[in-house]
Amino acid sequence: MSDCIFCKIAAGEIPSKKAYEDERVLAFYDLEPQAPVHVLIIPKEHIASVAEITEENSGIAAHIFEVAARLAKELGLEGGFRLVANTGADGGQTVQHLHVHLLGGRSMKWPPG
Repeated sequence: MSDCIFCKIAAGEIPSKKAYEDERVLAFYDLEPQAPVHVLIIPKEHIASVAEITEENSGIAAHIFEVAARLAKELGLEGGFRLVANTGADGGQTVQHLHVHLLGGRSMKWPPG
């Protein structure tokens, strides 16, 4: 999508501090971190949200989780971490492009608030 900020970041049109990149996903540090480690993992293909995961595109979800596990290890999150995928307005999604927050570096509480 031409007006999607995450599509523009994935295309390199908007700079980001990259944590990981391959042909399918980009992971970059959040500009407003909610934990000592706060990385967003996005597919390069535009998928609006978890609600748009289908049998045809579900492989990207598995790949995002693989990348999250790899990054958590590389970033020293041996004590644990949290993955969050906000979906829709009521779920708190503010950018309409599938993204998973990798949060760690501190103890996480439940419920988150």
